[in-house]
Amino acid sequence: QDAGNHTVLSEFILSGLSSRPELQHLLFFTICFIYSMALIGNLLICMATAHPTLHTPMYFFLRILSFLDISTASVVVPKMLVNTLSEDRSISYLGCVTQLYCVVFLASTEWYLLAAMAYDRYVAVCRPLRYPAIMSTRACLSMVLLSCCSGQVVSVVQTAWVFTLPFCGPRRINYFFCDIPPLVLLSCADTSRYERQLVSATVLVIFTPFCLILLSYTCIISSILRISSAESRHKTFSTCSSHLTVVTLYCASGTLIYLQPKSRNSQEAKKVLALIYTTVIPTLNPLIYSLRNKEVKEVLIRGMAVLMKK
Repeated sequence: QDAGNHTVLSEFILSGLSSRPELQHLLFFTICFIYSMALIGNLLICMATAHPTLHTPMYFFLRILSFLDISTASVVVPKMLVNTLSEDRSISYLGCVTQLYCVVFLASTEWYLLAAMAYDRYVAVCRPLRYPAIMSTRACLSMVLLSCCSGQVVSVVQTAWVFTLPFCGPRRINYFFCDIPPLVLLSCADTSRYERQLVSATVLVIFTPFCLILLSYTCIISSILRISSAESRHKTFSTCSSHLTVVTLYCASGTLIYLQPKSRNSQEAKKVLALIYTTVIPTLNPLIYSLRNKEVKEVLIRGMAVLMKK
């Protein structure tokens, strides 16, 4: 039905990762495998970091990060898997609003949490004597709460702005979930002002935490270089390298997706980047942190040994 010159949509159609029928089963089993690995890996990290020997701020933040990764993948992947094998790829208007809100909230919260993790590493390396006082339980909880509140504000504002845009004509979203760039493409209004606002929000959500992370690691590297023992330098840097790897992956994919929201030519590339952001990175995070962290590996190995004995 029409309201003025605009179409009132009750649902959208998600095109999915590919429209080629011969690829659907391959995509289904591939994504299903990656999603399963993401769930298993992050659940193992959550359980490992709950071990009494790992009750430190770094592992507390890592447990929250794993929970956010599970949530991000679970918001996107199940619906994508159903659509891959179904002819009906519709998503209700309210479902689309909810999915966008959750994705933006989780992604924004994760970025602020990564900044908190960088600050934790800065205090551990550069202010070791004051570490217990600065990174107290109350301080860690406050950082997580502040990250969630910041993510909530960003998500509410972005979701509200997107869905105040008038959607005209086709209701097909050239994507596998409801995200900002493909939804902006459906609007028949002049979205240049919104695109400028989105770029500003991207800078606020990604580059502001990234600058704080960069500043933290500049101080950390400076402190590491002053350590006389090569073994100590290697050990200190190894505790930070996992976090730097994750930050690099998030920053690269996130900025490429959101800095050009209405670029039609790059939609297929953005699908791949969004898949990496929402599915592949949550799968890689447990591998990055467990394979490069001796303490986490030891807890996981001991846990598996106990399970095998039973």
